[in-house]
Amino acid sequence: MRILVTGASGWIGSASVSELLAAGHHVLGLARSDEAATKVAALGAEVVRGTLEDLEGLRVIAAEVEGVVHLGYVHDFSKMDVAARTDRAAIETFADVLAGTGGPLLVASGTLGLPPGRAGTERDRPDPAVHPRTANAAYTLGLADRGVRGMVVRFAPTVHGAGGDHGFVAVLSRIARERGVSGFLGEGLNRWPAVHRLDAAKLVQLAVDKAPAGTVLHAVAEEGIPTRDIAEAIGRFHGLPVGSIPMDAAKAHFDWLGMFFGADAPASSAITRELLDWEPTHPALLVDIAAGHYPGM
Repeated sequence: MRILVTGASGWIGSASVSELLAAGHHVLGLARSDEAATKVAALGAEVVRGTLEDLEGLRVIAAEVEGVVHLGYVHDFSKMDVAARTDRAAIETFADVLAGTGGPLLVASGTLGLPPGRAGTERDRPDPAVHPRTANAAYTLGLADRGVRGMVVRFAPTVHGAGGDHGFVAVLSRIARERGVSGFLGEGLNRWPAVHRLDAAKLVQLAVDKAPAGTVLHAVAEEGIPTRDIAEAIGRFHGLPVGSIPMDAAKAHFDWLGMFFGADAPASSAITRELLDWEPTHPALLVDIAAGHYPGM
């Protein structure tokens, strides 16, 4: 199958491109810069230049493929509404081109915002107040009536691995070095789900090949790691003390991460595993931290 991947040079996207190629697909990787194009070409994918904002360009590219894996996103927390609108316009463009073909349209989302107090499941619907991107996932799930095999992969907030991760744990490690203490909020009993990037990429490939229309999938290997355990692992690696940060100091200590890090957000992937026979096999988050993959430079 000819598959377009947006975000193809990114942390999850590059690994997903490799998995799709290994499964026999012809992959076109969207690249907005020369640097991204070089990375995509090195993976063995066909490079197509473009941006998420150029809807006409996306329409032309999508007309050349049989399915789309949409992993690209503008992660600017100061302009979340603008980023969500850009995302929605791109998804609608892909849906218009794929309408009536039955082709896959896989859209990325996240597990944050699921009902608190228990491990969220694929059947749960996140609180739309958490992030404006939530509505885009709901739109994608309703595309079956238009002859599009729409599906949503909710990624754990921590997608970890060796080299190149600039996400939550990398930020925590940097803050620990800068502040001289590896911190957690309150008692640190709130839980974060996690998944290795290579396991997440395998799930993307399985979804493209096998997931039915309207499917929600959870890229979650570990349901919920106490944030205190994460802070202790970072502290051990750097040789730093570990300490509790008061909840009212979350923003001051953790910057933008402070508005998320205190959430208790466990998530299950039991339905996903059974549906696609997906079984994570790569190292756990605390193992990756201990291995030195998060130096916080």
